[in-house]
Amino acid sequence: MKKFANAFLWLTASEVIFNIAAYVVHAVVGRVLGPADYGRYGLVVTLTTMVIVLIGNGIPTAMAKYVSEKIEANPADIRSIKRQAAKLQMIVIGSITILFFFLAPVIAWLLRDPTLTPLFQLSSLVIPAFAAASFYHHYFTGLHLFKLQAIVKIVRSIARVGFIVCAALLFGVEGSIGGYILAPLFTFFAAIAIDEFYVKRKLGIGARLDTHTFHFPMKTIAAYAGPLTLFLIFYELLLTLDLYFVKALLQDDHQTGLYNAAITVGRIPYYLFYALAMILLPAISKSTFEAKKEETEALIRKSLRFLLLLLTPMVALLVLFSAPALQFFFGNRYLEAGPAMQIFAIGVGFLTVFYVLAFAFNGAGKVKIPLRISLAGLIAFIPLNLSFIPKWGIIGASSAMAIVSFMLMGGILFSVRKHFSSSLSMLSFFRVSASVIILIPIASLLPQGHISFLFSGAFLFLLYFALLKLFGELTEEDTLPIRRLFRK
Repeated sequence: MKKFANAFLWLTASEVIFNIAAYVVHAVVGRVLGPADYGRYGLVVTLTTMVIVLIGNGIPTAMAKYVSEKIEANPADIRSIKRQAAKLQMIVIGSITILFFFLAPVIAWLLRDPTLTPLFQLSSLVIPAFAAASFYHHYFTGLHLFKLQAIVKIVRSIARVGFIVCAALLFGVEGSIGGYILAPLFTFFAAIAIDEFYVKRKLGIGARLDTHTFHFPMKTIAAYAGPLTLFLIFYELLLTLDLYFVKALLQDDHQTGLYNAAITVGRIPYYLFYALAMILLPAISKSTFEAKKEETEALIRKSLRFLLLLLTPMVALLVLFSAPALQFFFGNRYLEAGPAMQIFAIGVGFLTVFYVLAFAFNGAGKVKIPLRISLAGLIAFIPLNLSFIPKWGIIGASSAMAIVSFMLMGGILFSVRKHFSSSLSMLSFFRVSASVIILIPIASLLPQGHISFLFSGAFLFLLYFALLKLFGELTEEDTLPIRRLFRK
């Protein structure tokens, strides 16, 4: 449990830095390009990123699962698992990149904007670049080298700001997309150097593997990656499809840019808790492989508690400070997106719970459970968008997302209780809810300027934990990782 909490702290810190970098990028690009061009940039980058998340993460995640199972049982098998996963990944990503390039005119036609064709063709190079960087990200996850993984993430953050911001200032929309290609490539080469000069040499992994002739079956990776990739496809569609419905149904670049800003800020909690999902998959994979049922259940209970204690105030603060947050990142031209962002942020809270717990099932090899739940959500998501967006615009899009996300959360919590005998403590739920409710009237009394809201939010966040301590919810064990960090 202590290692779990420390890993979560390290990876969350790297996610904070990564997302600060991301929002610096979005803030600069949004201001430089303006709402219309920023909407076009958002469409292109979001779609290309969605493709790599849909297709490119299934095989590396499968690799991370099998590597984590071999760390102690048979570490000499790791090299073969990595090699087979890399071969399979190159075949899949190469095919998808070529297909995306030639489908660019069709995608632009579907969005009723043929001027997007060259931008989509340029962005096809983002696919192999992101796939290369994410491969090592998952490899370090499988090795449980979470601190090293955090360092690589920070390197990627710095590269992201440097390449994308400079390219946007110099070359506009095309430059911004070009920076999206160069940043992950730089990270990939940095990860190769770390693997060669630290992981293999310092940890001795390479020496143990060189004389080992074991060949991990590629079909085993493919068999696991197949349904996992389908799950990632359905999930990513749930996370991003509404932006494309807004573009296609409203035919308004200004509204598309506003909604892109709303979802960019509203997704902050999801990005921060991505770290928890990355820890859960290898940890639960290892515990289930070793048939440690009690350890698996304890990990899930710990995750549920983290979600309840940390996710709830994050979502509440985003809702309370939606207008100054949008103003801080994008300026006054995006304030109109405030109501849509408030609804979207609540939906992201529900969706984050689903995503994190889905990776608990993926780690345990029960991939089909989150797959079925996400498919059901997607089936409901499409007609809701088609119905809501023409009537209520971007507020309709965010409402559809929030409704479906609540359904997904309910489905995954029911499944967790059924398969892992774990559930949220109702007493903890009421204590957290009471603490958040107390914050609401206090927030209205605090400064909410485009800079001062940061100090107000920090004060409310600290007050929230003080209330939890007062109610007896916050324990010494909860604060131990942070206290150790400050001691160091």
